[in-house]
Amino acid sequence: MDKRLVLWSGLGVVTLLVTIGGTWILSLPPAPAVGAAPPIAQEEADATMAALKPPKRRRPLIAIVGANGGSETTDYLMPYGILRRADVADVVALATEPGPVTLYPALKVEPQATIADFDARHPEGADYVIVPAMRRDDDRAVLQWIRSQATKGAIIIGVCAGAKVVGNAGLLDGKRATTHWYYLEELRRKHPAIHYVADRRLVIDQGVATTTGITASMPMSLTLIEAIAGRDKAQAVGRDIGVMHWDARHDSGAFQFTRPFALTAIGNRLAFLNHEQLAMELAPGVDEVSLALVADAWSRTYRSRAVTFAGTAGALQTRNGIRIIPDQVATNWPAEQLLPLIGDQQPAQALDQALRGIAARYGMRTADFVAMQLEYPRQRAAQ
Repeated sequence: MDKRLVLWSGLGVVTLLVTIGGTWILSLPPAPAVGAAPPIAQEEADATMAALKPPKRRRPLIAIVGANGGSETTDYLMPYGILRRADVADVVALATEPGPVTLYPALKVEPQATIADFDARHPEGADYVIVPAMRRDDDRAVLQWIRSQATKGAIIIGVCAGAKVVGNAGLLDGKRATTHWYYLEELRRKHPAIHYVADRRLVIDQGVATTTGITASMPMSLTLIEAIAGRDKAQAVGRDIGVMHWDARHDSGAFQFTRPFALTAIGNRLAFLNHEQLAMELAPGVDEVSLALVADAWSRTYRSRAVTFAGTAGALQTRNGIRIIPDQVATNWPAEQLLPLIGDQQPAQALDQALRGIAARYGMRTADFVAMQLEYPRQRAAQ
């Protein structure tokens, strides 16, 4: 039995505790091995830029593909929002089938086209295809479409556990890669020909890029903007979203399955009488990146789930043109269960505020638990 998987999924926690009698918990490290993220040599940075240059068009076409039945919230919306904000490429959010895309752990969106629509409009394929984490890593339609786009010369970018999808498409064998820390063992076990690269948030090899966990899609998006339009443009977008420094550096040792992580998961799951549904009011023009980060964070506490509400059932258009479907129709919500309005907050600030709010409501250990899931290097957030 994979105890980590049982714990992560929230299934059978009590059975797990009885079965292992705490022995497994005590065997876990008491804290992550935090160190300094090693610097990136200029030669490596230049090679990354060169490898990410647009392969076809002067103004590239970027497709973000999602599975209707479940795609990770931030993985799907963050690259879309940041790249659309930059306006250096044409960006489209896709689904495998008609109908809404259910994001997890929160939000539901209307895709802008299906993969079949995209193929009909762009038979030559995309310049870049961004693949988020998905509930199913073996969706046949997704795997076939990713392979076809790679054959047409697109650069494939697996965000977070999207690397598992890209791996199942057969595109990572023999290549250097990374993924979310939690899924690394699984990826290497299923695809032993992959060459894992530690201490890098972004790795690219022979037209296929992968990233570490969920929040890595922010520096990945800025790196892609830099490759397309230059450093000055990327810095301008970075200032706009609240990220002043970014590159591929990462301290992989800071993210691992620890005793506090496991105990927080167990304790928060078992506090079922105190589980909450917290609401975010949708408004036209909301920043989809900030919305995704806040909803994602509050839905990963194991104590709360973020839902959206609006005065009407119709989808509302975000700042950069994607449409969010409210979970509930309501004109107000109890104040004690209402999350603060995002307003004009920069995305990076919105995430930091969400983590501070989680710490105030549930304690610092839960905030750390959420940051670990997001693979968010909080010690660098003030830079």
